[in-house]
Amino acid sequence: MKYTISYGKGNIALYRSFSGHLEGLTPIPESPFTGRQHGLFAVDLEVEVFGSAFLPAYTHGDNSKIVATATMTNFALQKALTYPGATLEGFLYYLGQEYLNQYPDMESLRLTANEIAFPASNLTGDSGVTLTPSDRLFAPQPGSYGFASINVTRDGGRIVVTSHECGRKDIKLFKLTGNAFANFARDSFTTLPEKTDRPLYIYLDMGWKYGDFNDALQTSHAKFIHPQQVYDHIQHTFHDFVNMSIQHLIHEMGTRLLDRFPQMSEVSFNAQNRLFDTAAGDVGEPRVFMDPRPPYGMLNLKITR
Repeated sequence: MKYTISYGKGNIALYRSFSGHLEGLTPIPESPFTGRQHGLFAVDLEVEVFGSAFLPAYTHGDNSKIVATATMTNFALQKALTYPGATLEGFLYYLGQEYLNQYPDMESLRLTANEIAFPASNLTGDSGVTLTPSDRLFAPQPGSYGFASINVTRDGGRIVVTSHECGRKDIKLFKLTGNAFANFARDSFTTLPEKTDRPLYIYLDMGWKYGDFNDALQTSHAKFIHPQQVYDHIQHTFHDFVNMSIQHLIHEMGTRLLDRFPQMSEVSFNAQNRLFDTAAGDVGEPRVFMDPRPPYGMLNLKITR
């Protein structure tokens, strides 16, 4: 028999105060985000370990090689204290190196981090006009969040990244006009009316990959792709692009992102049509909407250079 095994720890929520500065990002016209000073670095971490040395725990109940998942948690918390950077990707690579150096029976790791957003609160100055980010006060920000995932393994005397994905999840956007869905295939089962202009509410998870993952690890951050910049960019596209369908919309989002970020080698989307049902005021504006029936449309796209 052949075995494929892994084990690990999930939902390790950690909060590091006075994290490293995130500066040196290349500005883009679609986003005001250019970085942040030290603040609160908060992530929800998952650690998955691979190694044939752990197989006897499954086959014979022999735990002598097992690194307890509670130990993995303690290790991650202590190493977060010494991480000098400010990005999810950098933290995962730093932590992956530390795990593999500490535990020789670990052959490879898959590390995933979801951002727990705690931006600095904006405070008015003495004049009551200028908003300035606080250097000590942070407020949780519900909604969409950035994520990163990497696989690391040993390669001779080096520790290398064998695969990665970055992105932003749980995006929800509603646009009142500038959306259409018409001229689609019709038969005796089709009841959906054609719409040349309609409101559109989408749920969206999206991701990207670097052509060279080292661009994500540079301390200068000049080629780092930040999830906030990407989020602002796709909002900009949704705002000004008149789409003929959600497929048309996410394709435009993807091609514009690849044009804006030359270091991005791949972009992918998982979209859902969550358009509200019209409840009152079918003609003209205003209208009143209600939540739709449970079935929703699913649309997927991956664009690779």
